[in-house]
Amino acid sequence: MESSLALQPPLTHDEAAGPKTYVLDTNVLLHDPTAISAFNEHHVVIPMTVLEELDHIKDRRDKTVSREARIAIQLIDRIVDAATPHEIQEGVEVPGSTLQGPPGTLAIYPDQLITDDSDIPYLDGTPDQANDNRIINVAIKLQAEHPERFVCLVTKDINMRIKAKGSGLLHVEDYRRDRVLDDIDLLTKGYEHVAGDFWDGVDEVDTLREDDLTLHRVPRAALPQAYPNQFLFDEHDFLAFVVRIDGQHVYLRCDSRDGLMNQRFWGLAPRNLDQAMAMALLADDDVDMTVLTGPAGSGKTLLALAYGLQGILEEGRYSKLIVARSTPPIAEDIGFLPGTEEEKMAPWLAAFDDNLEILHGTDESCAGSIEYVKERANIQFKSLNFMRGRSFNNAYIIIDEAQGLSQFQLKSVISRVGEGSKIVVLGNLAQIDNKYISPLTSGLTYLVEKSKHYEHAGVMHIGGILRSRLAAFAEEEL
Repeated sequence: MESSLALQPPLTHDEAAGPKTYVLDTNVLLHDPTAISAFNEHHVVIPMTVLEELDHIKDRRDKTVSREARIAIQLIDRIVDAATPHEIQEGVEVPGSTLQGPPGTLAIYPDQLITDDSDIPYLDGTPDQANDNRIINVAIKLQAEHPERFVCLVTKDINMRIKAKGSGLLHVEDYRRDRVLDDIDLLTKGYEHVAGDFWDGVDEVDTLREDDLTLHRVPRAALPQAYPNQFLFDEHDFLAFVVRIDGQHVYLRCDSRDGLMNQRFWGLAPRNLDQAMAMALLADDDVDMTVLTGPAGSGKTLLALAYGLQGILEEGRYSKLIVARSTPPIAEDIGFLPGTEEEKMAPWLAAFDDNLEILHGTDESCAGSIEYVKERANIQFKSLNFMRGRSFNNAYIIIDEAQGLSQFQLKSVISRVGEGSKIVVLGNLAQIDNKYISPLTSGLTYLVEKSKHYEHAGVMHIGGILRSRLAAFAEEEL
């Protein structure tokens, strides 16, 4: 069945008259339960199918998505609670959607009433496709009924966006509120490589003494992009660390490359400058959170684990080492099988056993050393699904494979960190398995960009693949 709808030129944002209409898919509300208030003065439409999917998801044993579903439902309920059925279908004002001017509105669309109409394209499909198609049908029907409006389907499902466009929907978008970058290549690395000689670009510098530190104070204009706990190095011997920043100046501590390269964690030495700078951040008492990014085989996990063992067993800074990662299948597949949480986590955390073996591979009894260290360091393996509501004091916490987490999931974990604790977040943005998350919308990307200006957080991208020459080939060429 052909329709003249597909022949109409699409309305642009500027050409659309009045507020724009955004139809939200379920995955948008699971990714950001507060998405309803993210569209400013515009009209947000939630199909009834989305509410049905949220209702089904809120009771899942997977605590990660069920929590987001409940938050979204509760927020919708607060907005429409006092409204009449007619007002709910037409649109209820969304408090806080704008700081000034008219607020946005939220409507619930009874898409179960949509039937095949000869004048409007209608998507049918298999039972597995039914929900997606019903949501797409809502956007198509609104577009046909209001050709003067900008009507857009917002979904994080790539295939659904393709289907919607192929069905005649003129505007389909990914949810972009949580994007902190336009290009992943702009992601903060934790250091800046200055071309030539660093001091050639500095017209004014003061030297001052603070306690046992000698600091160089340079004008902020000389380093406009600098942030706390950043490393700076040039093509010669200069290497410095940004201790702090005020309105007018950047305060630098000059370090020695040899000094960084001579660091040792639990017998482990850095193999390149990136690793050395990461080790300096891990050992910094003033850095409560370290975020390490980089390709597989760059040494992120090994460095984090080595410092954890040293901080607990040699320096006595922490009382336990907690290793955690997101494991959605656990709650659904093996949650009721016998065994402790650590035993259930073993398949997902085998990488840490591999790294413990590297650290103790030369011991006379490697297996015995590993078991001894696990017991002495009080190493606990946790699933992120069961960390909410807890508080971890005097702990060294490693969050592994964070690239697949949303910003809200990471926030809920980081907010669990108590007094005397340090958290290390690890991730490789090139290995994201979550179909609704891209490198630009990953919680890890969000965390890096949001925390770089926090004086008690450090970020470091570790380049180079040191696992093996074959691993380097696979990462770069395959």
